[in-house]
Amino acid sequence: MNLIIDIGNSVAKLAIFDKGELVEVFRGSNHSLDCLPMLCSRYPLERGIIASVITLSNTIRRQLDKLPFKIIELSHETPVPITNLYHTPHTLGMDRLAAVVAASWLKPDHDILVIDAGTCVTYDFIDSRGQYHGGNISPGMRMRFKALNIFTDKLPKVSVKGEVPMYGQSTETAIRAGVIRGMEFEMSGYITHLQKNYPHLLVFLTGGDEFSFDTKLKSIIFADRFLVLKGLNRILSYNDKL
Repeated sequence: MNLIIDIGNSVAKLAIFDKGELVEVFRGSNHSLDCLPMLCSRYPLERGIIASVITLSNTIRRQLDKLPFKIIELSHETPVPITNLYHTPHTLGMDRLAAVVAASWLKPDHDILVIDAGTCVTYDFIDSRGQYHGGNISPGMRMRFKALNIFTDKLPKVSVKGEVPMYGQSTETAIRAGVIRGMEFEMSGYITHLQKNYPHLLVFLTGGDEFSFDTKLKSIIFADRFLVLKGLNRILSYNDKL
């Protein structure tokens, strides 16, 4: 069995895979991995991989050192089953890399846009030949709400939950609709722009915010909140066979 660890800006996700099948997912602090001893006692773990978008704490490093098996710390030097065309691979977020690996593995021989709606929203494109072209980063939903409050004098901090009209008729609904509708239009814009050159484009939507939106493009969109974990497991399996 495989141990997969994805440490994000907000939380850490630990997953157990039995070959290619996801068995269980745990969430916890991204500064400590206190459930590791429990996982090692519950499952016959043989190997593992960790990816992090933050600097690993000394606590986590000590916990990893105690594991009774080899664990790969994913970096730009780790072999992956795709071609990475990013100009500065050492600066690329490993969660973004794992997501496109998973998408290309799940839907081989397709042009794919991966949208990850988490702390930030990332847009990453991999073509049908398995070539990762790169992508873009924009503020996530909660970041947008917070920024409107922090960088203005009178705009309130608005809850994500509530009415989302096309046009706000109060300051609260204007902010909520502005943020959420803005993200919808942003995502749709990326999709329709790529479709001009890649008419058979597929889209994977993932991320902690589990963002969804009404669109005529839904037939080509696949929602998968475990896409990064699946990509990490794919990379681990790929390296195990090298």
